Amino acid sequence: MSRIRLYFVFLEKLMEEVFQLLFLIVIGFLAGVVNTLAGGGSLFTLPVLIFLGLPPQVANGTNRIAIVVQSLSGAMGYRSKGVTSFPFNIYLGISASFGAYIGAQIAIDIDGYIFNKVLAIIMVIIGILILFRQKKLELELPERLEGKYLFWSILGFFVIGIYGGFINAGIGIVIMLFLNRLNHMSLVKTNATKVAVVFIYSTVALILFSYNDAVDWKMGIFMALGTSFGAWFASRWSVKKGDRVIRTAMLVTICIMAVKLWFFD
Repeated sequence: MSRIRLYFVFLEKLMEEVFQLLFLIVIGFLAGVVNTLAGGGSLFTLPVLIFLGLPPQVANGTNRIAIVVQSLSGAMGYRSKGVTSFPFNIYLGISASFGAYIGAQIAIDIDGYIFNKVLAIIMVIIGILILFRQKKLELELPERLEGKYLFWSILGFFVIGIYGGFINAGIGIVIMLFLNRLNHMSLVKTNATKVAVVFIYSTVALILFSYNDAVDWKMGIFMALGTSFGAWFASRWSVKKGDRVIRTAMLVTICIMAVKLWFFD
């Protein structure tokens, strides 16, 4: 009887783990779709990792795996099509990396309770920005990538890197607004620069989180698989009429998770 009981206990734990990993793939897939169509996929993945039992710091570090994988995939895709802002993107990536180191260190050292409260506030703010942001940022003006504009871009991305290293949620919106308004980049080039910069500084942040044992590699890799497939799927299925619906549904979900983080931690 004891062997049979042990067998069923083992089977139950195995099924629970399999379900959890499949759930992570599904959440990653949804985040990949949201990232591609509206932006802000980390607003899904980060709180989900916390709800699954990971400490806030570990959830934050684990979430970086999917970010690194998806941004690398995006950067390679744009480069294969000849869309790049090299070496401008490298300058920004290096500057953002210094900021990301500071931000990630703060995220590692901060109390988990406080982090959850900060995350809840950021989720609502970024969710509203995603819902009401303008679809078109195209200005069709000459690019400004040198001289004082390069200086302000490097300085600005150092600050952006601090936030990116700390939490990263909704960072894509901030980067796109910055590059489009200050540097007058086209949307295509803005996206290409964004994914390259995010890959560079997120790699630095992931290394720091990993060094501090704040990464669950198994959960992160499975979520990254779902995120990559979601981004691939969304990039090939343009849902024009559904974009507003997706944003609204996303905001409602974000608000629910924010309430959970704030009141029921």
